[in-house]
Amino acid sequence: MMNVKNIKEARKGIGLGATSAIAWGIDTVIIGLIIASTPFKEAVVLAPIVAAFMHDFFSALWITLLMIVKGEFINVLQLLKTKSGAILVLGAVCGGPLAMTFYFLGIQYAGVTYAASIASIFPGIGAVLAFTFLKEKMNRRTWFGVVLSITGVIVLAYMPSKFSVDSHFFIGILFSLGAAIFWGLEGVIGAWGMKGKEVVPLYAINIRQMVSALCYAILIIPFIQGYSLVFQAASSEIVWIIVIAGLLGTANYSLYYMSINVIGAARGQSLNNTYVFWAIVVSILFIGTPVSLQFIIGALIVLLGSILVSGNLKESKN
Repeated sequence: MMNVKNIKEARKGIGLGATSAIAWGIDTVIIGLIIASTPFKEAVVLAPIVAAFMHDFFSALWITLLMIVKGEFINVLQLLKTKSGAILVLGAVCGGPLAMTFYFLGIQYAGVTYAASIASIFPGIGAVLAFTFLKEKMNRRTWFGVVLSITGVIVLAYMPSKFSVDSHFFIGILFSLGAAIFWGLEGVIGAWGMKGKEVVPLYAINIRQMVSALCYAILIIPFIQGYSLVFQAASSEIVWIIVIAGLLGTANYSLYYMSINVIGAARGQSLNNTYVFWAIVVSILFIGTPVSLQFIIGALIVLLGSILVSGNLKESKN
Protein backbone atom coordinates (compact mmCIF):
# COMPACT_ATOMS: atom_id res chain seq x y z
CA MET A 1 0.00 0.00 0.00
CA MET A 2 1.55 3.29 -1.11
CA ASN A 3 1.02 6.52 0.83
CA VAL A 4 2.11 8.83 -2.00
CA LYS A 5 0.13 12.08 -2.02
CA ASN A 6 2.19 14.03 -4.57
CA ILE A 7 5.30 13.84 -6.74
CA LYS A 8 7.40 15.36 -3.93
CA GLU A 9 6.38 12.49 -1.62
CA ALA A 10 7.22 9.93 -4.33
CA ARG A 11 10.69 11.46 -4.76
CA LYS A 12 11.15 11.39 -0.98
CA GLY A 13 10.23 7.68 -0.82
CA ILE A 14 12.64 6.80 -3.61
CA GLY A 15 15.40 8.87 -1.96
CA LEU A 16 14.81 7.11 1.37
CA GLY A 17 15.00 3.67 -0.30
CA ALA A 18 18.20 4.54 -2.16
CA THR A 19 19.83 6.02 0.97
CA SER A 20 18.90 2.95 3.02
CA ALA A 21 20.83 0.85 0.47
CA ILE A 22 23.94 3.04 0.91
CA ALA A 23 23.74 2.73 4.73
CA TRP A 24 23.29 -1.06 4.53
CA GLY A 25 26.13 -1.36 2.00
CA ILE A 26 28.56 0.42 4.35
CA ASP A 27 27.20 -1.61 7.28
CA THR A 28 27.76 -4.87 5.36
CA VAL A 29 31.43 -4.05 4.80
CA ILE A 30 31.88 -3.16 8.49
CA ILE A 31 30.18 -6.43 9.58
CA GLY A 32 32.56 -8.31 7.26
CA LEU A 33 35.55 -6.63 8.95
CA ILE A 34 34.10 -7.42 12.39
CA ILE A 35 33.65 -11.14 11.57
CA ALA A 36 37.22 -11.28 10.22
CA SER A 37 38.67 -9.80 13.44
CA THR A 38 39.56 -11.29 16.82
CA PRO A 39 37.76 -12.98 18.59
CA PHE A 40 35.27 -13.73 15.79
CA LYS A 41 37.82 -15.15 13.34
CA GLU A 42 38.55 -17.94 15.83
CA ALA A 43 34.92 -19.14 15.79
CA VAL A 44 34.04 -19.54 12.10
CA VAL A 45 30.64 -21.24 12.57
CA LEU A 46 29.32 -19.12 15.47
CA ALA A 47 30.77 -15.77 14.35
CA PRO A 48 28.12 -14.66 11.81
CA ILE A 49 25.14 -15.44 14.08
CA VAL A 50 26.74 -13.90 17.18
CA ALA A 51 27.75 -10.83 15.13
CA ALA A 52 24.15 -10.53 13.82
CA PHE A 53 22.82 -10.71 17.40
CA MET A 54 25.21 -8.05 18.71
CA HIS A 55 24.49 -5.85 15.68
CA ASP A 56 20.71 -6.01 16.26
CA PHE A 57 21.16 -5.61 20.05
CA PHE A 58 23.06 -2.33 19.68
CA SER A 59 20.72 -1.22 16.90
CA ALA A 60 17.75 -1.82 19.25
CA LEU A 61 19.60 0.11 21.96
CA TRP A 62 20.19 3.12 19.65
CA ILE A 63 16.60 3.38 18.43
CA THR A 64 15.21 2.83 21.96
CA LEU A 65 17.43 5.62 23.34
CA LEU A 66 16.24 7.91 20.54
CA MET A 67 12.60 7.17 21.37
CA ILE A 68 13.25 7.75 25.11
CA VAL A 69 14.97 11.10 24.41
CA LYS A 70 12.02 12.10 22.19
CA GLY A 71 9.62 11.02 24.94
CA GLU A 72 7.91 8.58 22.57
CA PHE A 73 9.03 5.17 23.88
CA ILE A 74 5.74 4.85 25.76
CA ASN A 75 3.99 5.07 22.37
CA VAL A 76 6.14 2.17 21.12
CA LEU A 77 5.12 0.04 24.13
CA GLN A 78 1.45 0.97 23.62
CA LEU A 79 1.73 0.06 19.93
CA LEU A 80 2.81 -3.45 20.95
CA LYS A 81 -0.67 -3.98 22.46
CA THR A 82 -2.45 -3.23 19.17
CA LYS A 83 -3.19 -5.36 16.10
CA SER A 84 -0.65 -3.32 14.10
CA GLY A 85 1.96 -4.01 16.78
CA ALA A 86 1.32 -7.76 16.61
CA ILE A 87 1.70 -7.65 12.82
CA LEU A 88 5.02 -5.76 13.16
CA VAL A 89 6.27 -8.35 15.68
CA LEU A 90 5.49 -11.09 13.14
CA GLY A 91 7.42 -9.16 10.47
CA ALA A 92 10.36 -8.71 12.85
CA VAL A 93 10.53 -12.46 13.56
CA CYS A 94 10.48 -13.18 9.80
CA GLY A 95 13.12 -10.63 8.83
CA GLY A 96 15.39 -10.96 11.85
CA PRO A 97 16.12 -14.35 13.43
CA LEU A 98 14.30 -16.56 10.89
CA ALA A 99 15.73 -15.01 7.70
CA MET A 100 19.22 -14.54 9.18
CA THR A 101 19.39 -18.09 10.58
CA PHE A 102 18.24 -19.57 7.25
CA TYR A 103 20.76 -17.35 5.46
CA PHE A 104 23.70 -18.46 7.62
CA LEU A 105 22.64 -22.11 7.28
CA GLY A 106 22.56 -21.55 3.51
CA ILE A 107 26.11 -20.18 3.65
CA GLN A 108 27.22 -23.15 5.75
CA TYR A 109 25.80 -25.79 3.37
CA ALA A 110 25.99 -24.13 -0.07
CA GLY A 111 28.70 -21.52 0.39
CA VAL A 112 28.48 -17.73 0.46
CA THR A 113 28.42 -17.45 -3.37
CA TYR A 114 25.19 -19.35 -3.93
CA ALA A 115 23.57 -18.29 -0.64
CA ALA A 116 24.05 -14.56 -1.35
CA SER A 117 22.89 -14.88 -4.97
CA ILE A 118 19.71 -16.82 -4.13
CA ALA A 119 18.82 -14.77 -1.04
CA SER A 120 19.04 -11.60 -3.17
CA ILE A 121 15.84 -12.54 -5.03
CA PHE A 122 13.79 -11.43 -1.98
CA PRO A 123 12.49 -8.22 -3.66
CA GLY A 124 10.92 -10.36 -6.41
CA ILE A 125 9.17 -12.49 -3.78
CA GLY A 126 8.17 -9.33 -1.93
CA ALA A 127 6.81 -7.77 -5.15
CA VAL A 128 4.62 -10.82 -5.88
CA LEU A 129 3.35 -10.89 -2.28
CA ALA A 130 2.70 -7.11 -2.27
CA PHE A 131 0.85 -7.36 -5.58
CA THR A 132 -1.23 -10.31 -4.31
CA PHE A 133 -2.03 -9.31 -0.73
CA LEU A 134 -1.52 -5.53 -0.50
CA LYS A 135 -2.92 -4.86 -4.00
CA GLU A 136 0.06 -2.69 -4.90
CA LYS A 137 -0.28 -1.51 -8.48
CA MET A 138 2.76 -2.16 -10.64
CA ASN A 139 3.05 -1.72 -14.39
CA ARG A 140 5.19 -3.81 -16.75
CA ARG A 141 8.12 -1.44 -16.52
CA THR A 142 8.21 -1.72 -12.72
CA TRP A 143 8.03 -5.53 -12.87
CA PHE A 144 10.86 -5.52 -15.41
CA GLY A 145 12.85 -3.24 -13.10
CA VAL A 146 12.40 -5.65 -10.18
CA VAL A 147 13.63 -8.57 -12.31
CA LEU A 148 16.53 -6.49 -13.64
CA SER A 149 17.57 -5.36 -10.14
CA ILE A 150 17.62 -8.96 -8.89
CA THR A 151 19.57 -10.08 -11.97
CA GLY A 152 22.15 -7.32 -11.43
CA VAL A 153 22.57 -8.22 -7.74
CA ILE A 154 23.07 -11.90 -8.64
CA VAL A 155 25.72 -10.88 -11.20
CA LEU A 156 27.47 -8.78 -8.51
CA ALA A 157 27.24 -11.46 -5.81
CA TYR A 158 28.14 -14.48 -7.94
CA MET A 159 31.68 -15.78 -7.83
CA PRO A 160 32.42 -18.87 -9.98
CA SER A 161 33.24 -21.85 -7.79
CA LYS A 162 33.39 -25.61 -8.11
CA PHE A 163 29.80 -26.83 -8.52
CA SER A 164 28.73 -29.36 -5.93
CA VAL A 165 25.70 -31.61 -6.35
CA ASP A 166 25.75 -33.46 -3.03
CA SER A 167 22.75 -33.42 -0.70
CA HIS A 168 24.29 -30.76 1.55
CA PHE A 169 24.51 -28.34 -1.38
CA PHE A 170 20.79 -28.67 -2.19
CA ILE A 171 19.90 -28.31 1.50
CA GLY A 172 21.92 -25.08 1.45
CA ILE A 173 20.01 -23.87 -1.61
CA LEU A 174 16.70 -24.55 0.17
CA PHE A 175 17.87 -22.67 3.28
CA SER A 176 18.94 -19.70 1.10
CA LEU A 177 15.56 -19.71 -0.63
CA GLY A 178 13.94 -19.75 2.81
CA ALA A 179 15.92 -16.63 3.75
CA ALA A 180 14.68 -14.89 0.57
CA ILE A 181 11.06 -15.83 1.38
CA PHE A 182 11.30 -14.55 4.97
CA TRP A 183 12.95 -11.26 3.90
CA GLY A 184 10.28 -10.86 1.22
CA LEU A 185 7.62 -11.48 3.88
CA GLU A 186 9.19 -8.95 6.26
CA GLY A 187 8.76 -6.03 3.86
CA VAL A 188 5.16 -6.94 3.01
CA ILE A 189 4.18 -7.61 6.65
CA GLY A 190 5.93 -4.36 7.67
CA ALA A 191 3.95 -2.41 5.05
CA TRP A 192 0.74 -4.08 6.28
CA GLY A 193 1.55 -3.28 9.92
CA MET A 194 2.27 0.38 9.11
CA LYS A 195 -1.19 0.86 7.60
CA GLY A 196 -2.49 1.50 11.14
CA LYS A 197 -3.03 5.20 11.95
CA GLU A 198 -1.13 4.87 15.25
CA VAL A 199 2.04 3.58 13.52
CA VAL A 200 5.06 5.77 12.83
CA PRO A 201 7.91 4.08 10.85
CA LEU A 202 10.40 4.75 13.68
CA TYR A 203 8.06 2.98 16.15
CA ALA A 204 7.92 0.03 13.75
CA ILE A 205 11.75 -0.07 13.60
CA ASN A 206 11.99 0.09 17.41
CA ILE A 207 9.71 -2.96 17.61
CA ARG A 208 11.55 -4.72 14.78
CA GLN A 209 14.99 -4.39 16.37
CA MET A 210 13.84 -5.14 19.93
CA VAL A 211 11.99 -8.31 18.87
CA SER A 212 14.90 -9.47 16.71
CA ALA A 213 17.46 -8.92 19.50
CA LEU A 214 15.23 -10.68 22.08
CA CYS A 215 14.70 -13.70 19.80
CA TYR A 216 18.46 -14.03 19.40
CA ALA A 217 19.12 -13.48 23.12
CA ILE A 218 16.48 -15.90 24.44
CA LEU A 219 16.34 -18.59 21.73
CA ILE A 220 19.18 -18.66 19.19
CA ILE A 221 22.33 -17.67 21.14
CA PRO A 222 21.63 -20.10 24.05
CA PHE A 223 20.84 -22.88 21.52
CA ILE A 224 24.19 -22.49 19.72
CA GLN A 225 25.98 -21.90 23.07
CA GLY A 226 27.24 -18.58 21.79
CA TYR A 227 27.25 -16.42 24.93
CA SER A 228 30.94 -17.08 25.66
CA LEU A 229 31.77 -15.51 22.27
CA VAL A 230 29.35 -12.63 22.95
CA PHE A 231 31.17 -11.82 26.23
CA GLN A 232 34.57 -12.17 24.56
CA ALA A 233 33.56 -9.70 21.85
CA ALA A 234 31.91 -7.34 24.36
CA SER A 235 35.14 -7.14 26.40
CA SER A 236 37.39 -6.56 23.36
CA GLU A 237 38.10 -3.36 21.42
CA ILE A 238 35.97 -4.59 18.50
CA VAL A 239 32.81 -3.85 20.52
CA TRP A 240 33.03 -0.15 19.60
CA ILE A 241 32.96 -0.99 15.90
CA ILE A 242 29.90 -3.20 16.54
CA VAL A 243 28.25 -0.23 18.30
CA ILE A 244 28.88 1.91 15.18
CA ALA A 245 27.58 -0.89 12.93
CA GLY A 246 24.44 -1.01 15.10
CA LEU A 247 23.93 2.72 14.51
CA LEU A 248 24.28 2.22 10.74
CA GLY A 249 21.83 -0.70 10.96
CA THR A 250 19.33 1.57 12.72
CA ALA A 251 19.74 4.16 9.96
CA ASN A 252 19.27 1.53 7.25
CA TYR A 253 16.14 -0.02 8.71
CA SER A 254 14.61 3.34 9.59
CA LEU A 255 15.09 4.63 6.03
CA TYR A 256 13.95 1.25 4.62
CA TYR A 257 10.68 1.16 6.59
CA MET A 258 10.02 4.85 5.87
CA SER A 259 10.53 4.14 2.15
CA ILE A 260 8.16 1.13 2.24
CA ASN A 261 5.58 3.29 4.02
CA VAL A 262 5.70 5.90 1.23
CA ILE A 263 6.27 3.98 -2.04
CA GLY A 264 5.21 0.44 -1.09
CA ALA A 265 6.95 -2.84 -0.27
CA ALA A 266 7.89 -3.83 -3.84
CA ARG A 267 9.67 -0.59 -4.77
CA GLY A 268 11.19 -0.12 -1.29
CA GLN A 269 12.65 -3.65 -1.25
CA SER A 270 14.06 -3.40 -4.77
CA LEU A 271 15.82 -0.13 -3.98
CA ASN A 272 17.17 -1.44 -0.66
CA ASN A 273 18.51 -4.57 -2.38
CA THR A 274 20.99 -2.42 -4.34
CA TYR A 275 23.07 -2.38 -1.11
CA VAL A 276 25.27 -5.07 -2.74
CA PHE A 277 26.40 -2.47 -5.30
CA TRP A 278 27.22 0.05 -2.56
CA ALA A 279 29.02 -2.57 -0.45
CA ILE A 280 31.32 -3.33 -3.40
CA VAL A 281 31.86 0.41 -4.08
CA VAL A 282 32.88 0.93 -0.42
CA SER A 283 35.21 -2.11 -0.63
CA ILE A 284 36.82 -0.68 -3.80
CA LEU A 285 37.28 2.81 -2.30
CA PHE A 286 38.44 1.96 1.22
CA ILE A 287 39.76 -1.62 1.16
CA GLY A 288 41.28 -1.58 -2.33
CA THR A 289 39.17 -4.34 -3.87
CA PRO A 290 40.00 -4.41 -7.61
CA VAL A 291 37.36 -3.30 -10.13
CA SER A 292 36.28 -6.18 -12.38
CA LEU A 293 34.28 -6.38 -15.61
CA GLN A 294 31.72 -8.42 -13.64
CA PHE A 295 31.28 -5.49 -11.24
CA ILE A 296 30.82 -2.97 -14.06
CA ILE A 297 28.20 -5.15 -15.82
CA GLY A 298 26.37 -5.98 -12.58
CA ALA A 299 26.42 -2.35 -11.43
CA LEU A 300 24.95 -1.08 -14.70
CA ILE A 301 22.16 -3.70 -14.56
CA VAL A 302 21.37 -2.82 -10.92
CA LEU A 303 21.26 0.93 -11.63
CA LEU A 304 19.03 0.47 -14.70
CA GLY A 305 16.72 -1.82 -12.71
CA SER A 306 16.53 0.73 -9.88
CA ILE A 307 15.59 3.52 -12.31
CA LEU A 308 12.80 1.35 -13.77
CA VAL A 309 11.58 0.31 -10.28
CA SER A 310 11.43 3.96 -9.23
CA GLY A 311 9.05 4.36 -12.18
CA ASN A 312 7.22 7.41 -13.36
CA LEU A 313 6.61 9.63 -10.35
CA LYS A 314 3.19 10.66 -11.66
CA GLU A 315 2.21 6.97 -11.87
CA SER A 316 3.39 6.51 -8.24
CA LYS A 317 1.16 9.38 -7.21
CA ASN A 318 -1.82 7.83 -8.96
